[in-house]
Amino acid sequence: MKKWGMRVLPLLIAAGAGLAAATAWSAESLQDVLKRRNLSQQDLLAAAKTYVPTGKRDEFVVFSSGGQSGQVIVYGVPSMRILKYIGVFTPEPWQGYGFDENSKAVLDQGKIDGKDITWGDTHHPAISETEGKYDGQFLFINDKANPRLAVIDLRDFETKQIVVNPIFKSEHGGAFVTPNTEYIIEAAQYASPLENKKFVPLEEFNEKYRGGITYWKFDRKEGRINPAQSFSLELPPYSQDLSDAGKGPSDGWSFTNSFCSERYVGGIEKGRPPYEAGCSAKDTDYLHVINWKKAAELVAAGKAKKINGHNVLMMETAIKEGILFLIPEPKSPHGVDVTPDGKLLTVAGKLDTHVSVYSFEKIQAAIKAGKFESKDPYGIPVIGLKDALHTQVELGLGPLHTQYDSKPCVAYTSLYVDSQVAKWNYCEGKVLDKISVHYNIGHLMAMEGDSMDPKGRYLVALNKLAIDRFVPVGPLHPQNHQLIDISNDKMQLLYDMPLPLGEPHYAVGIDATKLKPGVRYKVGTDSRTDKPHPGLVRAGEEKTVKKGNKVEVFGTLIRSHITPETIEVDVGDEVTIHLTNLERAQDETHGFTVSTYNKHASIEPGKTVTVKFKADKEGVYPYYCTEFCSALHLEMQGYLLVKPKGWKPTKTALAAQSYTEDDYKKQVKKIADTQAVIDSVVGYITSVNYKDFPDVVALVEDATDQLNKMKDAKAKHEAAAAKKDWEQANLWAEQVWQYQVKAADIGLRAKTYLEQNGAKKVK
Repeated sequence: MKKWGMRVLPLLIAAGAGLAAATAWSAESLQDVLKRRNLSQQDLLAAAKTYVPTGKRDEFVVFSSGGQSGQVIVYGVPSMRILKYIGVFTPEPWQGYGFDENSKAVLDQGKIDGKDITWGDTHHPAISETEGKYDGQFLFINDKANPRLAVIDLRDFETKQIVVNPIFKSEHGGAFVTPNTEYIIEAAQYASPLENKKFVPLEEFNEKYRGGITYWKFDRKEGRINPAQSFSLELPPYSQDLSDAGKGPSDGWSFTNSFCSERYVGGIEKGRPPYEAGCSAKDTDYLHVINWKKAAELVAAGKAKKINGHNVLMMETAIKEGILFLIPEPKSPHGVDVTPDGKLLTVAGKLDTHVSVYSFEKIQAAIKAGKFESKDPYGIPVIGLKDALHTQVELGLGPLHTQYDSKPCVAYTSLYVDSQVAKWNYCEGKVLDKISVHYNIGHLMAMEGDSMDPKGRYLVALNKLAIDRFVPVGPLHPQNHQLIDISNDKMQLLYDMPLPLGEPHYAVGIDATKLKPGVRYKVGTDSRTDKPHPGLVRAGEEKTVKKGNKVEVFGTLIRSHITPETIEVDVGDEVTIHLTNLERAQDETHGFTVSTYNKHASIEPGKTVTVKFKADKEGVYPYYCTEFCSALHLEMQGYLLVKPKGWKPTKTALAAQSYTEDDYKKQVKKIADTQAVIDSVVGYITSVNYKDFPDVVALVEDATDQLNKMKDAKAKHEAAAAKKDWEQANLWAEQVWQYQVKAADIGLRAKTYLEQNGAKKVK
């Protein structure tokens, strides 16, 4: 990055001076390009700030909700290059998510009332934290439409678990983690009876409908949520929204917004004003203030009630035990955000122009003194707004969501109606800068901007509309993420990024160096459980077992063949195929599908995956590797033969081709020539400190594995030649060469890696 900065700086100076200095890599001068494309020096500066040179990596990684896709979108900052979609609540074909048995088992955890839910509305991702700082180990995300929460392991960017909320019918305010990821917070949205399958008319809304907050207990060692140790807090039938956990001095407390505290239920069918009128009639709503640590102690002490088999701490108990309080907040707020030091809380009201900054110290003083201005209709103590307020700042129209800078007291708030981002000082209560975005910004996200250690530098505006920002693609437009430079006093808009996968609602960005994903699995791993897969076999152990009408195949994948290459079953058989990727080289992923059976698996190095189906129609069905993996990728194939009942073969030999002794001699010479190349590469690798590079060690293991396979094939081609069986001699000699080619390919990759990473000669 420094070298690039040194190169681009004189170009900017030259452009500003109107010089036309020719570059070494282009026939055009920089000035020519600027003129031809009608670019300004400011455009060039923005481009330089976002450009990541080929082969280089981004400073930050962003995890964005995928909205109605039910997935997570991963991209880099500052380049804004999309890196991956993670299948979460919905099938994702490239990764085989929902098409192989292992990932289907995860999706099945998200069934509701025994029914498959094939879509989701992902909203709020959260990265696991240690002492209030992002640790890069896990990602959590919610499904608003069908109240669920998912766990994604950032060691391999795969979804490991889905839990269904046992008492909510919808939710918006999840996921938010406590400072050491003890719990993941999920708040209800639209109030409903907490008991499942219980009809209650709207006329009984105030008495029998309820909101709530769930605290999902996270077991970091297992990397899974423990539902049995999780609990919820019953709340009034306000629409709870977004949450945040306290940190530092406020650790142990959590805070949750609400809207529609009017408890208005409409509606136009009965000649009354619609929800939007009744749910925004009052000047304030309520901020819920909850002592979650004490709540957990109360649940452990047996003071919770079981509802649908889930521990629920009832409002009556929470009030009696002094763990639940309310504070008035600006009209229809969307988000409460705790400052990095944990001392203050910012709340913005969508239908107000102000952002309110609350003092945790003042809140605690009011609670300790028993100083409450009133109680709500359910008996919850209400702390006076003035008794909790640190300051209040008028930012603009439609303030929505706040993130924090690495600079002390500096915050950024999205202004939905104004389509702007406001930069302001929350300690002194003054506006510092504003920048216009396009159009109707919802959430915004600064790098690690909701943690105790914000990184600053960049901010992303998550805009709801795109309108004229991109080439038209029909009435349905992409969403627009805009990258903003916040490193200076004045903000600068750098880049527009279309996101054509649902409505990305919120995102979190982490320093890329904190992510430590693996590049291969231990051979035979079921990646969805992180445990050994019972279908594991190694090379030479492949087998097909048939018991009655059940056929179980234990196979392997390695460049460039699938073993077995033929699977024969009878029509009506239930077929289970376990496949292990034996590769150890990084990124040598194989895929697997059987024609027309709607099955697909992505099998990364070391992984074992299972596909299962019923062979319900006789016929011939090719199967093949779906991931381009080598020069002979297209030859990596096989046949599923589904035989009619009672079928018997009429021929005993496979189709043969004609080969000669001369063909065989050419093959043997080709083998010798290729071996000379391999010996040269091996000589270089062993002459340097290759064992200091784990990726190269894995490549060498793979190459050695390929070369070791030559011995058996060599013996077979020599034995066939001795018998003058030139077909078998040629084919087995060709197989030897294939092993050589794959070993050479791996070896050359290792050699290049060592050269590019400064390998040193062994003394």
